[in-house]
Amino acid sequence: MNNSMFHPNHPEKDTSAKIVAGLERISEAFKVLLWDKAKQLGLSPIQIQILIFVAYHKDALCNVSQLAKEFNVTKPTISDAIKALDAKGLILKDYSSSDSRSYTIVLSTSGKAVVANTEHFAQPLQQAIQQVPEGDLETVFELMSKLIYSLNRAGILTVQRTCFGCTFYAPTETTHYCNLLQKELLKTEIRLDCPEFVAAEVGSEQ
Repeated sequence: MNNSMFHPNHPEKDTSAKIVAGLERISEAFKVLLWDKAKQLGLSPIQIQILIFVAYHKDALCNVSQLAKEFNVTKPTISDAIKALDAKGLILKDYSSSDSRSYTIVLSTSGKAVVANTEHFAQPLQQAIQQVPEGDLETVFELMSKLIYSLNRAGILTVQRTCFGCTFYAPTETTHYCNLLQKELLKTEIRLDCPEFVAAEVGSEQ
């Protein structure tokens, strides 16, 4: 038990374990902020997350199957959340696709108003992060973007749309390069959720 990364007496020189424990604390802060906003509006956290996601992502990603992958939950869980949002008049179901059994989720006017009232729920976290020197922020962001990609490759995160897994990404020894934008990317320009993302073929990733 003393070897657990969550044990207070875990070896102080094991920096990776301390980072994992720190990420756990930060995730708790995120959940607290989300729950507080959810309680104010009489919604569940997943319902708020769905509304915000739908507001800023293309139609192809706004359906039950894709949302289940996005939030790492089951399709029934997403279906129940959508049913509740529909009953509250916050979303609409668009059946205009060729498959009459599937639908795209779009926001109603009321849903857009809820998003405007909730999308800044994590601002206290952002304000805390903004106190960190810019150079340190660049290092943290580089680590985070690589970690997200690595977790996706390990099958822990089912969805990622970061540059590292994109067919347009072409790194060199010293820079990052996007073939779609035809430009070099700074470390801070690496995207975590790119709308133009196209998954690279397995085995062709850099």
